[in-house]
Amino acid sequence: MTFVTLERRGPIGIVTLSRPDRLNAMSRALTRETEAAFRRANADPEIAVIVFTGAGRAFCAGDDLKEFGEQSASSTAIGDHIGGIQAVTRAMTLSDKVIVGAIHGYAVGGGFEWLCNCDMVVAAEDLVAFFPEMDWGHFVTGAVTHLLPQAIGYQRAMRLIVLGERQSARDLEALGLVGWVVPREAMLPKAMEIAGQIAGKSRYSVGKLKRLLSQGLDDRLERALRLEAEITEEAFGRSEAAERVRKFADRKRNPDRE
Repeated sequence: MTFVTLERRGPIGIVTLSRPDRLNAMSRALTRETEAAFRRANADPEIAVIVFTGAGRAFCAGDDLKEFGEQSASSTAIGDHIGGIQAVTRAMTLSDKVIVGAIHGYAVGGGFEWLCNCDMVVAAEDLVAFFPEMDWGHFVTGAVTHLLPQAIGYQRAMRLIVLGERQSARDLEALGLVGWVVPREAMLPKAMEIAGQIAGKSRYSVGKLKRLLSQGLDDRLERALRLEAEITEEAFGRSEAAERVRKFADRKRNPDRE
């Protein structure tokens, strides 16, 4: 089964998460295929710009908690899962091609991180984004401990990560994490319109600009990813995380239980 597709429309590559029955939640197969899709798009000389989106009702609901037992079964499994998420971040942030996110529905945890890894974002009005990791005894990754404070400031980053405050598309627009907010049906056309404008620019100049704006990011990114991976691996292995995930899943199954 294929969980991620790469389509080319002229000079625009479209990477689509396609696991809609699980709200595009991050299984190991999905993260592996997402990285591969970005690697192919980055290497394709016919692709000038990449649009990143999700099929179904959500962009990405983050970790698939139904697979938590498997993901946390051993240090190897934990490292493999975290490594898959971070490999996508590297393929996005270190690319010399602009990545335009077309984001709708839920962008939770790792899905929110991938939103932050985009260069530009078109959001649907139904977007809801938040970090649940502190509630679950997990930890953020995707280099957001480095990227988010730079983008929105230290205190706002702390609020989003520690408190897990739910952000609407308009909230994210006010923070500068989203560039355009449009009705759901207009989201992908708007992203394609922006991608088309970018594709019409000089590929050399745009690529050099992205690399210059992120000059020195490589080392800082790798340091953030390494530290996040170490803490996340430790968090996944703690009994607290398993208990908090179990309680969360139980509340979802029994919402009326006190």
